[in-house]
Amino acid sequence: MARRRGRKRGRPVSGWLVLNKPLDMTSTEAVNIVKRLFDAQKVGHGGTLDPLATGVLPIAFGEATKTVQFVMDSPKTYRFTVRWGEERSTDDAEGEVVDTATARPAREDIEALLPVFTGEIMQVPPTFSAIKVKGERAYDLARDGEQVELKPRPVMIYDLKLIDMPDADTAIFEAQTGKGAYVRALARDLGRELGCFGYVSALERSAVGPFTLEDAITLEKLEELRHKDADRTALDAVLLPIATALDDIPALAVDQQQAARIASGQGVLLRGADAPVAAETVLITWKGRALALGTVEAGMLKPKRVFNLGNAPGGRKR
Repeated sequence: MARRRGRKRGRPVSGWLVLNKPLDMTSTEAVNIVKRLFDAQKVGHGGTLDPLATGVLPIAFGEATKTVQFVMDSPKTYRFTVRWGEERSTDDAEGEVVDTATARPAREDIEALLPVFTGEIMQVPPTFSAIKVKGERAYDLARDGEQVELKPRPVMIYDLKLIDMPDADTAIFEAQTGKGAYVRALARDLGRELGCFGYVSALERSAVGPFTLEDAITLEKLEELRHKDADRTALDAVLLPIATALDDIPALAVDQQQAARIASGQGVLLRGADAPVAAETVLITWKGRALALGTVEAGMLKPKRVFNLGNAPGGRKR
């Protein structure tokens, strides 16, 4: 006898939440708290932050999880503080001191070095990172005392600026990075090149793609909203639309008949002089609402991921 499929637990809420992740909390812990507050069926996030990092943690609910990869691939902006004079095992304040130096860099020496670390560079990820080595996470191997050798890989640093030097031991930077780049490794390598060593003592992520700290909300505020009303209307009102994550993707509006076909997973032949013949990825909309992600091949619009929103809550205007 076939086992009956149980009802999904939680509410079918969809949309994006921009959380201002607090210090000393893992991204997984933060997501679990948010999931409980919203009583959401399905939740994911758009890019892990270390426990010692704060700032923008985009959290996807329901159908928005289908757009997480676009957020993961987006540029990210960080403001971080480097403490000179020590190199640490984790490349941040949590690790053990593995090397020291008495030298301290001058402002002109730091600024002269920044172009070397801008653009596409080769970067060795931190030993304590989530990179997999023979099926195991590098940080698990490192914590077990094993020697971990990670290979350099190309990453993109779109911009790197020296913001301030409060004292001889400290420098504050701002960086915009591409997917896979580690700010901790950037600080480590700057310190090595300057001959003074260095590690990240504070890190804040101020933007991930279209999501910024201006959009962000704290866990304390979410707790306050949760207790405001029993049906979580106040919480749902802070969600951003699914399409917010797709700002850089061209949108293609369809009519009601085409929308019905797209919603059922069928392709639509585009007609008209302005109709695109080919497009790698498009956001398909109907009446201004995100309907699906698709492609255009030889004038045929084909849905790849359909958003099954129904009457799910969420979607405040930006």
